[in-house]
Amino acid sequence: MIPVDDRRYLLGLISEGEHQQQDFKYKVQDAVKLARSVSAFANTDGGRLLIGVRDDGHLSGVRSEEEIYMMHQAAYRYCRPEASIRFDTYRVAPNGPVAPGPRGTALRTIVVATVPRSDHRPVMALDHDGRQRAYIRVADENIVASPVHLAIWREEQSPRGVAFAYGEDEQRLLAALRQDQLLSLSQVVRATGLKRPRVVVLLARMVRYGLAQITLADQQFRFMLT
Repeated sequence: MIPVDDRRYLLGLISEGEHQQQDFKYKVQDAVKLARSVSAFANTDGGRLLIGVRDDGHLSGVRSEEEIYMMHQAAYRYCRPEASIRFDTYRVAPNGPVAPGPRGTALRTIVVATVPRSDHRPVMALDHDGRQRAYIRVADENIVASPVHLAIWREEQSPRGVAFAYGEDEQRLLAALRQDQLLSLSQVVRATGLKRPRVVVLLARMVRYGLAQITLADQQFRFMLT
């Protein structure tokens, strides 16, 4: 349901600022870049894009039909699989200083693109070079997902259950994580002496079973025991 007072509703959203489930887009110039935000929301907790809103919260408005077209392209052409997304369009008076005259008082078109969390993760975003990357949302940033995230999602989609056994490899991994608070994937590989693909699978299972957690530190995903 669209609120009766659209402007008050939008200003309420804007007052929250940008966060893990909300992002502002002043203008849409590149469907590929927008697809990264769609991927990040779909792979994390869902969220919404306020399009036509500046970083400072000013309602600048969507300026052309081309921008609306690129929004649809981002979800349906540049995401694999296609992301679910709902577009709600609002026509509201601007906030902040307004230039005098008819053009200054013209209504602004604001689009709220709502992206739910996907049941079929990962949702990949296509780059200009055709490569596919999955993104996740951390605070107000879109970050390329780690190989461990991808392994977690693959196991979630597996029709068979996945067991975690305390074998020799698992014990080596646990011992490595006990030695330091935060380890990068490369550091875990070196500490355990295991092959990188094996470490990725084991870390994914430990995270799924609540034995370990992933955190972002110094622009790098790191792992620690819970």
